Amino acid sequence: MDPEVALRLFEEGATLVLLGVPLGTELGIDCKSWQVGPRFKGVKMIPPGLHFLHFSSVSSPSCGGEAGPKTGLFLSLRPRDLLLATWDPEEEDLDFSASQSEEEVLRVRAGLRDLDPFLGPYPYAALRKWVSLTDRLSGELAERLRPLSGRVRALGDVVPERQLASTEERAAQPRNDAACRDMREGLARLPRMKPRDGTEMRFSVVPEKKYPPGAAPAEVTRCSLDHSDALEALLRRHYPLQPLQLLGELQFAFVCFLLGGAYDCFEHWKSLLALLCRSGAAVRTHAALYRGLVAVLYHQLGEVPRDFFVDIVSQSNFLTSTLQVSPTPVKSFQETSPTTSPQHRRDSDRYCQLCNAWFNNPGMAQQHYDGKKHKKNAARADLLEHLGKTLDMGEMKETFET
Repeated sequence: MDPEVALRLFEEGATLVLLGVPLGTELGIDCKSWQVGPRFKGVKMIPPGLHFLHFSSVSSPSCGGEAGPKTGLFLSLRPRDLLLATWDPEEEDLDFSASQSEEEVLRVRAGLRDLDPFLGPYPYAALRKWVSLTDRLSGELAERLRPLSGRVRALGDVVPERQLASTEERAAQPRNDAACRDMREGLARLPRMKPRDGTEMRFSVVPEKKYPPGAAPAEVTRCSLDHSDALEALLRRHYPLQPLQLLGELQFAFVCFLLGGAYDCFEHWKSLLALLCRSGAAVRTHAALYRGLVAVLYHQLGEVPRDFFVDIVSQSNFLTSTLQVSPTPVKSFQETSPTTSPQHRRDSDRYCQLCNAWFNNPGMAQQHYDGKKHKKNAARADLLEHLGKTLDMGEMKETFET
């Protein structure tokens, strides 16, 4: 990076000063993560906007040096912001209470140049990816969706639904000394748990029943086949003025799953995606929402891990049924190409347009077309092509009806 550009970013960008983070801790911001070294004291040159700081503590080498569950938090940063945090070894978390002391912030800011050698630069090489995954997510929306505790945790903090405060209450509970006769009995014996207050996500509620109360049988059938009424109910309740913010919630859930490891966010992402893709009539009434959905999905499907996407190629993933892709197995781009002329065959042996890859010989080309990377890209293109055709058909139908 040019020294003048780096100096300007240092002076105008935000800074995170993170003190006492244990050696070996996995820590990252947005789409990049590292293992903390002995000189690490924070991150500098952070561009303004919304960011996701995530970390996981690591056990001592004598205990195997394994990483624990991830914890993350969203930060809305302004130019020249300075946030201070110290590591809490008991909670294995970052304590940002020092940022509330104006005197402490001014003291650290005065010595910021002395801290510069110990601050890692923001990974600008991954900034474009981060922006593409969060372009619909504002700081206000992230503040509204995140838990009241402010932390996104991969391992949920749960407590029993019924608190047994006294020894007498615990003694009155039935004993489970005998072996369970079946799985149902075993599950019934387990204590009922719930998220600890303040730790649950505040997502929009996806209606379980897709039809309104008291609906006639014909209406129940219609609403079960097309979930547009349920989508409209969700938008009226949570986003009456800005329905496009639903795409921001979709991005929030995806980022929390992808970077924070929160499985409940992945389940919510699936629920929202299923609702959107099974609401055929809504394509006409919310065309802008669905045009935005194509762009959001394009970037998200490019970031899912390979083993997550391979199931789509084998037609055993929920996305296949949700987007209603053809049940035939996804073939290589070379096989599914509409033209089979000798000239195209020679071109495809030299270059794959889908993956932007060049080959030295036909053998190398065939190896690429049979590989997981090409099949992943072909599957993603097939999914988005089908969704795009669905949107085109909805717009055409609206044109003819009007």
